[in-house]
Amino acid sequence: MRLLAKRANLLLLRCTAQPVAGLATGFQFQKLATATKSAATGAQHVIENENKPMEASVPQSQSQVPRAAAISPLTDSFGRHHTYLRISLTERCNLRCEYCMPAEGVPLQPKAQLLSTEEVLRLARIFVEQGVRKIRLTGGEPTVRRDIVEIVAQLKALPQLEHVGITTNGLVLTRMLLPLQRAGLDSLNISLDTLRKERFEQITRRKGWERVIAGIDLAIQLGYRPKVNCVLMRNFNEDEICDFVEFTRDRPVDVRFIEYMPFTGNKWHTERLISYSETVQIIRQRWPEFQALPNGPNDTSKAYAVPGFTGQLGFITSMTEHFCGTCNRLRLTADGNIKVCLFGNKEFSLRDAMRAEGCTEQQLVELIGAAVQRKKRQHAGIGSSRTMLHPHQLQHLQLRNCSGLTHINAQGKAQMVDVTDKAHTTRTASAEATVQVGRTQRKDGDTAATIVWPRKQFCCR
Repeated sequence: MRLLAKRANLLLLRCTAQPVAGLATGFQFQKLATATKSAATGAQHVIENENKPMEASVPQSQSQVPRAAAISPLTDSFGRHHTYLRISLTERCNLRCEYCMPAEGVPLQPKAQLLSTEEVLRLARIFVEQGVRKIRLTGGEPTVRRDIVEIVAQLKALPQLEHVGITTNGLVLTRMLLPLQRAGLDSLNISLDTLRKERFEQITRRKGWERVIAGIDLAIQLGYRPKVNCVLMRNFNEDEICDFVEFTRDRPVDVRFIEYMPFTGNKWHTERLISYSETVQIIRQRWPEFQALPNGPNDTSKAYAVPGFTGQLGFITSMTEHFCGTCNRLRLTADGNIKVCLFGNKEFSLRDAMRAEGCTEQQLVELIGAAVQRKKRQHAGIGSSRTMLHPHQLQHLQLRNCSGLTHINAQGKAQMVDVTDKAHTTRTASAEATVQVGRTQRKDGDTAATIVWPRKQFCCR
């Protein structure tokens, strides 16, 4: 299984190479599809390497590879069927939220590297034909894209697509929402981390709080029940938790508290995280009757409400209580990469494959299916013995552990050491390894046997 996964990954990289470096051929896509089907059916296939064949035997396991995987490319190896696609329309944003990006912004890719409108719509159609029923448009900030209304209208024209939503910071809703509604927009999520004007300008490094509130009220007037996404941060807006609850008293909105999540460049500090359970306790100190509501099978938000209030609240617990087991979401980045997990670092370029000469839609579907099959059971860092570390935390940990080494400087980088006066010494080291291959059945469906390599001795001076 691991051999097939590695081979599929290699083929993905080859098939999605830049056109100038070498176009993906139909034969390469066919090899990728063969490798993927091998994992699904448990048959033996010979995968040809550059000069010699490599035979991989894959055991049949209905629990590891669900039968539905052979039917839909959007069903992963754990039986999760993905019907929800989030499409990033742009990398640009008209805010500079401190937990999202540096004050100076981030480097943007050339326009030629981003998906065109035609490519966005083509990929959306392919995903819908394979089973996607809900699409949410994101960014960056999607409303900065001039053709956002046209894109919504074109998506709503897809016969099998049931829902089109948008996630926005709300700055231009008073101007854009009516045209978007006429185009067929079904729902909208609005990001708002504070109900105080001064704080808004502090966290976003921009003005516009009044426009966001006006956009929320306009959405309600037009018949929407908007979701208001609030990222909770200790020592910043945790004193507004009850204010957001009060915000739902007379407004039909769904305020969703999001646990502070790690993203590179946001100067992550673990002490800023306010957990879901702690937030519920704070609310119940004022509203003891605060109660949980039923949730759907694929909901990421745990729903709650104060009895008698018009709106409700939700908790997105990505950090403390993951919902990976019911995840049905895929992401398409602005530059055309399919991302099967928000926390994962694996992306595969549908843009490069689509722009390659001779690439058919069936080959694109096979590429999508291969990427989905690589989705893990749960996102990185979740587990009984593992803790998620942001890069800033990891760097601090490395510096602390290396602080006593003479060949590492205060910044954790290698440095030259003068060994002129060091005495000559002779040391002997031994090593042995255990390799898992063979016949023994393991819990994950792979087979294993133990091979002990002979002890080797090395002499170093």
